[in-house]
Amino acid sequence: FTASVTALPTSGATKRPTITVLTNPGKGSLGSSLASQITTRAAHGASRSVGERLTAAAGGRASAPEKLLLADPVEVVTQVGHPIGAHSGLGLTAFYYTLLLVLAGFMGGNVISNGVDTALGYADNEIGPWHTRRPTVPIDRTQTLLLKMLMTAGITLVSVSLVMLACIGILGMDASHLPLLWIYSYCAALAVGLGVQAINAAFGGIGQLVSMFVFIVLGLPSSGATVPLQAVPGFYRFLSHFEPMRQLSDGVRAILYFDARGDAGLTRSWIMIAFGTVLALLFGFAMTAYYDRKGLKRLTPQPA
Repeated sequence: FTASVTALPTSGATKRPTITVLTNPGKGSLGSSLASQITTRAAHGASRSVGERLTAAAGGRASAPEKLLLADPVEVVTQVGHPIGAHSGLGLTAFYYTLLLVLAGFMGGNVISNGVDTALGYADNEIGPWHTRRPTVPIDRTQTLLLKMLMTAGITLVSVSLVMLACIGILGMDASHLPLLWIYSYCAALAVGLGVQAINAAFGGIGQLVSMFVFIVLGLPSSGATVPLQAVPGFYRFLSHFEPMRQLSDGVRAILYFDARGDAGLTRSWIMIAFGTVLALLFGFAMTAYYDRKGLKRLTPQPA
């Protein structure tokens, strides 16, 4: 490339050297577009800068066509550097699939939490105008949390399978490594569900609001899955280091677009899923054990 550029003022060549800008749609349509625009603009700027030096070197010896060539000597070509499937939503299926996993864990955890509390008599059951209240079962907080987490592990099997069936089987989303994707999806959604149970156990009635902010409200803008982290405020870049949706989306993207390579984000995602699961278990059971030791019972058992 250097030889062909420096030979332009003296060789009388009419073919322009080429710089190829490679795009990566696997990083999302907006991220890929921004990167393409920036690198293309930089390449054109470099071409003009080189052209000024070539024009100065040629002096007055160059003809009019040669001066026109020397003014912008480099041709900039944009190509897809890492192709993805036609049914990949322009690189956004990783985000939407991750969102479904987070919602599956979030909603499943809250459904189980409310259902168990209702069945044990710690919450009212209202369906339309009908209201029932079961007798309170004398069970401590730690046992209740253990029951909720075990049931969350069971319902997550169903919800993740339905998500994959809908996305891949019905909607035809491009996906490979299906056994790995299912295992990863289950572990990811389960980590979210366990986190929801731990937060509900610690904060009680407002736990659902707290978990909504943790997993969804703050997770969406800090995920980097739609808008690149380099283009969001610093606060969200800070949150991206530990917000669950960012960790999960990187792993989904690696499986869907980058052949399940560990260095594409999958290894880090597995580590963060394991860390989040352990943190949820430790935090949840530590809080319930503390409440139980303090004698802070949820309700005094009532006779049937």
